[in-house]
Amino acid sequence: MNSKLSDRAARVEGSKTLELTMKARDMRKQGMDICIFGSGEPDFDTPKHICEAAFSAIHEGQTKYTPAGGIMELRQAISDKLWEENGLKYLPTQIVVSAGAKHSLSNIFFTILNPGDEVIIPVPAWLSYWEQVKLAGGMPNLIKTKPENEFKLTPEELEINITDRTKMVLLTSPVNPTGSVYTRSELEKLAEVIVKYDLMVISDEIYEKLIYDGEEHVSIASIGQDIFERTIVVNGFSKAFAMTGWRMGYAAASPEIAKAMFDIQSHLTSNPTTFVQIASIEALKGSQEPVEKMRNEYDLRRKRIVELLREIPGITCPMPKGAFYVFPSVEGLIGKRAFGVTIDSDDTLCQLLLEHAQILIVPGSSFEMENYVRLSYATDMETIEEGMRRFKEFVVQHVAEYTTNT
Repeated sequence: MNSKLSDRAARVEGSKTLELTMKARDMRKQGMDICIFGSGEPDFDTPKHICEAAFSAIHEGQTKYTPAGGIMELRQAISDKLWEENGLKYLPTQIVVSAGAKHSLSNIFFTILNPGDEVIIPVPAWLSYWEQVKLAGGMPNLIKTKPENEFKLTPEELEINITDRTKMVLLTSPVNPTGSVYTRSELEKLAEVIVKYDLMVISDEIYEKLIYDGEEHVSIASIGQDIFERTIVVNGFSKAFAMTGWRMGYAAASPEIAKAMFDIQSHLTSNPTTFVQIASIEALKGSQEPVEKMRNEYDLRRKRIVELLREIPGITCPMPKGAFYVFPSVEGLIGKRAFGVTIDSDDTLCQLLLEHAQILIVPGSSFEMENYVRLSYATDMETIEEGMRRFKEFVVQHVAEYTTNT
């Protein structure tokens, strides 16, 4: 039997984050106490009123097929949300509900991209973006952003990287992994370039409700009519509502694109889970108090983890303005030695931290930015305190040039 993989499958790379997470879980099963900072998943339970809505839907027999792109009641609730919170006027028929924002993104790429079409993706960024582009036959054009710009794409960087094959730009705000938040002025300047070259833009807004220090979430689609017509907005329920395992996301687009996405989804997966759609209506229309409580707790953790990271020799850490990640530079540790091993990369550092300090941290190279690491503070304060104590102890006691004993 010829079992050769397709070229498409062969091009896809595995996730370092998942590899490290699986290793950490295996170590836990062996009885080791691992402080995990890898997961992009809220540690809070889904709010009770959302769960109760799902329970009621199941008891009422709402477990059958729905339209492929979601029930009209949920699409109307999303339409209302986009207008009231983001100033975006989409009809319910312009919204496609999917099994998570990741599913929405894959629908978009399969809908828009032809073989060889380029998608500009500023990095560091979530690695599934470029893997999905490749799966759809497109070509990711990864643009390295600069720390002095808070790792945000500038109009100059965008324009110089546009080619005759560029079809789309992918923007995220707040950004995973850096926690950066684009300002209205920054988005206006990017929008000018996108409109000038008649490109499309995906605006991934999954972390929009997790913003701090008085920053404002702005959707690039709200800048003006020209950019609105070129934008596909992606969002979901996983991060803000602690609904990661529920798998519910959506995209809002022009009628033509929404219809095509609807049709593609109808053949690939059919509808997202029926009773989760009912629960998602409650998430949007019910009390938002749990969301604000979670955001406030993330804010406290954010400040504390940055404070502790800044106490570690060789580490520099900016204060993130959104999401629930910090993205410190570990350049001060590169080239040093610990446990007889040269720390030649962020990957090596993360392996050593897992093996010798029992801390799971994700290397920045997973997000196409070397000599950085990502830590999620979607974990309890006790884990943050203990994990950062271990990190500091690792550096001070075992990394050459920083050791306090011999």
